[in-house]
Amino acid sequence: MAAVLTAAISVSAQELYLKPAQATTGWSSFENLNGIKNAGGQRNKEAKGAAFASVKAGETKVLLDVKGTGIIQRIWCTIRNREPKMLRSLRLQMFWDGDAKPAVDVPLGDFFVANTGKTVAFQSALFASPEGRSYNCFIPMPFRKGARVLLINEGTEDQKMLYFDIDFIKVPSLPANAQYFHAFWNRQANNPLKKDYEILPGLKGNGRFLGVSVGVFANKEYGNTWWGEGEVKMYIDGDSKYPTINGTGTEDYIGTGWGLSAFSNWYQGCPVASDSLKTYGFYRWHLPDAVYFKNEISVRLQEIGGGEDTEVKAAFLKGLPVIPISVDGENGYTNLFELKKLPAITDADFPKGWVNFYRVDDYSSVAYFYLQTTSSNLPTLAPLAERTAGIK
Repeated sequence: MAAVLTAAISVSAQELYLKPAQATTGWSSFENLNGIKNAGGQRNKEAKGAAFASVKAGETKVLLDVKGTGIIQRIWCTIRNREPKMLRSLRLQMFWDGDAKPAVDVPLGDFFVANTGKTVAFQSALFASPEGRSYNCFIPMPFRKGARVLLINEGTEDQKMLYFDIDFIKVPSLPANAQYFHAFWNRQANNPLKKDYEILPGLKGNGRFLGVSVGVFANKEYGNTWWGEGEVKMYIDGDSKYPTINGTGTEDYIGTGWGLSAFSNWYQGCPVASDSLKTYGFYRWHLPDAVYFKNEISVRLQEIGGGEDTEVKAAFLKGLPVIPISVDGENGYTNLFELKKLPAITDADFPKGWVNFYRVDDYSSVAYFYLQTTSSNLPTLAPLAERTAGIK
């Protein structure tokens, strides 16, 4: 059974021909909700009669409601209206084993890595959009007593067309160490200066941090400065002031360097990168570099940018939130906070060169993780007004 759980992430040739004992396959779609045996395609004399359904404003659609033990292997869907506000208004929930609290409670678009509201073509190990018109997820999601998946339209407009299928298998049992899939959405558009963005705030329990997708709307008022100097920090199992895992910069965490352009790789990518719009959407999957925790984990991303001293000074004089951190100049690299006296950016003798500085931008993200329990201590999804503020 362990081979089944890992199949969607890393399939070896041997695993392909090993069939788990008594495993059965089902697909839930509008043509056969819950994949009931011998019950598909009954509408319109079997001639494609229920390929899609509308999801009216305020309506909840049950996409899957099955009992027993199994594993969701793949989720695919597409919708007619893929506007940014609609993608944030559609609320995706997943419940395991009859738990009243969802393990997954996120906006539909963000879940499928459309964090900026723009659906573009990309391919990765866990998610894909082949031509930028659909959404695929390949994360295995085990359940022991049952699985329930809902889609709620919390917006004011009807979604006229939703197509989907959820592909799953039913099995007699799962390994004792098989954990439950979770996803958590967050957004911090106006963080206090110097406060880190929280990808995963104070999660309690035993599990694995699977990765994150992030959307950034950088503040255009900062001009041509770069937003992505912030380091990713992971506080694990008792870490207090200082984290165990500490990266070196945002694009470094994604696996690239010296800025960020559009690309998609198996474990990391940035499907959306617009320097003119100051809009970026990226992902990072911890598959070959697993991140485990026994009791707790917190994942944060510093809101730090960089630019030439003249640009940073101009932003400061405009009244924007700016605190210089370091300077890479003619005299080498200087950590300003380690100086006896912290110079002001407006001082005549402020070092010339590239200045890293605290700033404030609009971040949102989905953290994906496994947990030993069917629900977590994290809050439910933020209200619609918070999710869609400023989204056009």
